Amino acid sequence: MNRILSGIDGLDEILGGGFIDGSSILISGGPGTGKTIFSMEFLVKGAKLHKEPGIFVTLEERPVELRSEANLFGWNLRDLEEEKKFVIVDAASSKAGLPTNEKYALRRGFDVNTLAQEIYRASREINAKRIVIDSISGLEFQYEGDSTLRAAIFRLSALLREIECTSLMTSEMVESEISSRFGIEEFITQGLIQLFLREESGELRRSILVRKMRGTSHSLKRYPFEISDKGLIVLPSGEI
Repeated sequence: MNRILSGIDGLDEILGGGFIDGSSILISGGPGTGKTIFSMEFLVKGAKLHKEPGIFVTLEERPVELRSEANLFGWNLRDLEEEKKFVIVDAASSKAGLPTNEKYALRRGFDVNTLAQEIYRASREINAKRIVIDSISGLEFQYEGDSTLRAAIFRLSALLREIECTSLMTSEMVESEISSRFGIEEFITQGLIQLFLREESGELRRSILVRKMRGTSHSLKRYPFEISDKGLIVLPSGEI
């Protein structure tokens, strides 16, 4: 099977060589665990190091906030966008009732079918190889009832399979939950990576666990990781 390097220092060794090409991975964790940064680095490194254009679908943060956050790590998204190596699909502004100047965006309220069309259009125009949806949890307030919410998640999952990109979907998780907020995301993805932020000995410490990754042998240990000014670094010290 072909592999896609994650771009995260130290992670590909845990994954047995990277993500399987075309797979869909759930990145789950609580607030502040690093899900957005993880996903952004996956796209930026793919575009810069491996010539694999990427799409960042934002359901919560507005594009201006994402570009500003990326700059903190030395990632100039505007340059990548001008080179057609990176695209933001803005589904956050319409949710907030705000205008947007983004080329790819929802402009008249939230609709999962319109969002799917924008993702598909963007993927064809830049020949995308990687996609991030951040965050699936952002769908919660758009739909009443679990059945319509699950239908929306299935719709996006089906689209990701159709366009044959390697994709990450982020989801909120609280400490009392096993993997994800709605209990469905992990069943429609081929992999599950959990990010943790816990207090230990009076300090907040980050850790990562690859709970599931179909079709590959991977470590089941929980590893510490850090967020530096260059991005994420998974430390090789093993289980903590």
